[in-house]
Amino acid sequence: MELIFLGTGAGVPSNERNVSAIALTMLQEANSIWLFDCGEATQHQIMKTSLKPRKINKIFITHMHGDHIFGLPGFLSSRSFQGGDDLLTVYGPKGIKEFIETSLTTSETHLKYPLEIVEISEGKVFDDVQFTVYCKKLQHGIPCYGYRIVEKDKPGVLLADNLKEAGIQPGPIYQQIKDNAVVTTADGKTIHRKDFLGPDKPGRIISILGDTRNTEQNKTFVENADCLIHEATFDQEKADLAHEYFHSTTAQAAMLARDAGVKRLILTHISSRYQKADNVLLRKEACSIFPNTEIANDFFRTTIKTKNSRSD
Repeated sequence: MELIFLGTGAGVPSNERNVSAIALTMLQEANSIWLFDCGEATQHQIMKTSLKPRKINKIFITHMHGDHIFGLPGFLSSRSFQGGDDLLTVYGPKGIKEFIETSLTTSETHLKYPLEIVEISEGKVFDDVQFTVYCKKLQHGIPCYGYRIVEKDKPGVLLADNLKEAGIQPGPIYQQIKDNAVVTTADGKTIHRKDFLGPDKPGRIISILGDTRNTEQNKTFVENADCLIHEATFDQEKADLAHEYFHSTTAQAAMLARDAGVKRLILTHISSRYQKADNVLLRKEACSIFPNTEIANDFFRTTIKTKNSRSD
């Protein structure tokens, strides 16, 4: 799993930051890419990466402000000409369906792939054999959601030494045991897979919050995440301004990360009043509270590593 930040600015694009969009690549895990928000010019940002639009099969929208959705119509249209034939599902708050359908209808855009639009409410949004996605309503000026992506635990490694001790020698039978709950060997011995597997490998957890005022209500939702992505529109000196506009500061995001026991914090949605040179100050503020903090710039990439145990 890899996160690629396509846009890290707040409100309006600037010379240094485009507006909100984050890609979560899961090509090895599920042969797909998920997109979180799709601000203006997101497809231009994608063109500057190795991402393939046809691989993007889910888009999760946090809220209906323009810096998070104005890139959607263009991306949806272009995907038809870039080999995208598979179903694409868009998840978002009430109004996302009308926005997309109106944009496509009035522009007479005809997609060559099936499009599903799901208007969300708090709770479980998506669930399959590998991942579950939950959403939570945040405190913002309009309905806005955070997403928690939970990878399901994977079976532990096959304990080859234990199998040998039981008289099962290496060979195709090992793969059969790995793939099946119960296997009968050629000599009639019954093998239960659970008896020859190590502890489950815990799944990874990523929490991506949309625009939000600082609030303790988000603590449980992001708890123990391997990576928390949080907006930091303002520095701590502008805490009153952040509160007025339903946004957060660097320090407030860091306090949430610390109190929720997350492993990494990545700050994004940075106001255009700050230049790249200000990243040092913004990061310093957050790191004084939660040391494992990074500031995302456009095209920043980071891998969410597989865990071998609960302590990783």
